[in-house]
Amino acid sequence: MAQDLLIEGGALIDGTGATPKPNTAVLLSEGRIAALGADASANVSADTTRIDASGKTVMPGLIDSHLHCTFDDVQSNDELFFHRDPTLVALTTAQNLQKVLRAGVTSFVDPDTAHGVGPSMRDAIDAGVIEGPRMKTGVQALLTAVGGTAGRLIPDDGTVGYAQIVNSVDEVIMWTRRHIKFGADWIKIHATGSFPGSGGERLVWSRDELRASCEAAHDVGVPVMAHCRNAESVLVAAEVGVDLILHASFMDDAGLEAIVDSGAAICPTFTFLANLADFGSSVGATPGMEDIFRGEITATAKMVRKAYDAGVKLICGSESGFALTPYGHWHAREMQVFVEELGLSPLEAITTATKNGAWTMRMEDELGTVEVGKLADVLVVDGDPTADITILNDKSRLSEVICRGERVDLDRPWPEHGPIPGWKVGSWAEEVLTWDRAYR
Repeated sequence: MAQDLLIEGGALIDGTGATPKPNTAVLLSEGRIAALGADASANVSADTTRIDASGKTVMPGLIDSHLHCTFDDVQSNDELFFHRDPTLVALTTAQNLQKVLRAGVTSFVDPDTAHGVGPSMRDAIDAGVIEGPRMKTGVQALLTAVGGTAGRLIPDDGTVGYAQIVNSVDEVIMWTRRHIKFGADWIKIHATGSFPGSGGERLVWSRDELRASCEAAHDVGVPVMAHCRNAESVLVAAEVGVDLILHASFMDDAGLEAIVDSGAAICPTFTFLANLADFGSSVGATPGMEDIFRGEITATAKMVRKAYDAGVKLICGSESGFALTPYGHWHAREMQVFVEELGLSPLEAITTATKNGAWTMRMEDELGTVEVGKLADVLVVDGDPTADITILNDKSRLSEVICRGERVDLDRPWPEHGPIPGWKVGSWAEEVLTWDRAYR
């Protein structure tokens, strides 16, 4: 049983979008928020642990709604699809979840998982077998044989890495239902893909295929998300009933209208693009990709802002799990991008990663805000994120991470693992050794 905690002296950002409340006490008891303000201070027992938050900010734990916990900071699709043993995937995931938690993420949604281990990881967290944030998950992403972002690495049928291939409406329905049987909280569709001559990502599903997955999932109360990185895919996904649009790249006015009409939410997941655009050259990213991704952010941000102004629910996700978005480092960067590229206020951006994230967790009555009766997932931040949103991405500014009413040990060594045989793909050389290269 978690010990009672009284957090006192801090300014409270409750996650609802309300103005921060200065010097507001928060009492946590039996894993829930028991009282606020004067009521919190008046109900303290002798064995309650007091946490001094003077000069600091108290706020809900972050909810990362697009995180790939089983990828282990992967550097290529080749590694992810052909060099990852299922047992080692689960073991490394257990370690990486500690990094996510220590970065202030107390809940997350994983759309698709390597070898479909997501439900097992979620259940292990819930049972206390491993340490980690609250988790909701898909099994694997549904892809047609045309593929997703991995092109010809995707087989014509079967499974590989995070992908389950579907080739007909009947297979779409069958695998949607099987993933639900296996424990999926969400169904993930990879609606767009790239292939030779495609000139970027294109819609690679038929309207009937997309609708079939949505109807099969919705029949049993399971929501659907879709990776959409062109205008047509956003339009069609919204029209057939997809609940959450990931990326919404190059969305146009028709797609925006369809989203407003359908009530779908948008998780742009700009962080991967922003990291490559801003820092790609420092880690050896492919030359020229910085400008391409910066252009995608600029084009998409304008329309996402229009969606936000139209009342569309905006969701915060980091796409952590890749070499450009390693665990524990970038979970709050999306909020910074929302402020800088969409023009949101820091308080509005925080709401996308707290209250709005509770919607993706399907726990709106339990999570996302610091209110009496809600689950006790709380951060104490050294500073004021409404003045500088970037401090939420600085782990040294996290004084306390409290999940399920229990304080996370932030002083222990950062979790790391050494090389795993066969885990990474090495290269013989970075350049081709021609005769001229050797002797001239």
